[in-house]
Amino acid sequence: MLGPADVRRLAGELGVRPTKKLGQNFVHDPNIVLRIVGAAGLRADDHVLEVGPGLGSLTLALLPAVERVTAVEIDPVLAGRLGVTVGEQAPGLVGRLRVLERDAMRVGRAELGEPTALVANLPYNVAVPVVLHLLAELPSLRTVLVMVQAEVADRMAAGPGSRVYGVPSVKVAWYAGAKRVATVPRTVFWPVPNVDSALVHMVRRPSPEGDRAAVFAVVDAAFAQRRKTLRAALAGWAGSAARAEAVLVAAGVDPGLRGEQLDVDAFARIASAGVAPGV
Repeated sequence: MLGPADVRRLAGELGVRPTKKLGQNFVHDPNIVLRIVGAAGLRADDHVLEVGPGLGSLTLALLPAVERVTAVEIDPVLAGRLGVTVGEQAPGLVGRLRVLERDAMRVGRAELGEPTALVANLPYNVAVPVVLHLLAELPSLRTVLVMVQAEVADRMAAGPGSRVYGVPSVKVAWYAGAKRVATVPRTVFWPVPNVDSALVHMVRRPSPEGDRAAVFAVVDAAFAQRRKTLRAALAGWAGSAARAEAVLVAAGVDPGLRGEQLDVDAFARIASAGVAPGV
């Protein structure tokens, strides 16, 4: 695996200067990457999708644990070097690795196949969109373990009634049960970020009944004005406050509640009631 000296040497050889635009903070602590792999709930026959492998610290820890790894890297220099690094550090495992130079927000099932696990150190600025895109695009994903900004981790794993429960919480819950499993100090990265990180573990579960896009539209409307009751917050979505109240009553939801008090199943009922005849 790669230690601090290895990370800086590789970056120097490649002329890589970590950019804030791409959210590049490279992990240089072998203990952390081993902890990530251990927390991911992986099986020996898993096909792991890694997003943003960077210089390869996590990749090198994943390869001995699973059948194969598909690494998606947007930076062409890093994508071109990853296979070489694995060949130097773990030559017997290079056959398990496939590298795609792609934007994770634009990659799909046709290119990725059917990975069973997502394990990644995600750039802070795109963590939630990437996770939601891949969960939607890849029904084969059984488990997800991502390292994200601590504040984002709290939002992704929050339950109804929590102060940080919001749109990311509900949309993640559509696909999976999520739990924050560990805090990661900023000192394990180079360059050192301004915030701590955390690990979030997700396990796929059956989604509620209903149309996902319709449910997510209700969620977006409900949290657009957090201080308002659902009766008021959903007025625009429903066409009027009166119809919003009728839809909520039909869904078995108190119109005086606020969005942060509802779980994903309640949002699904509201969406279904919104298209029911006569409501």
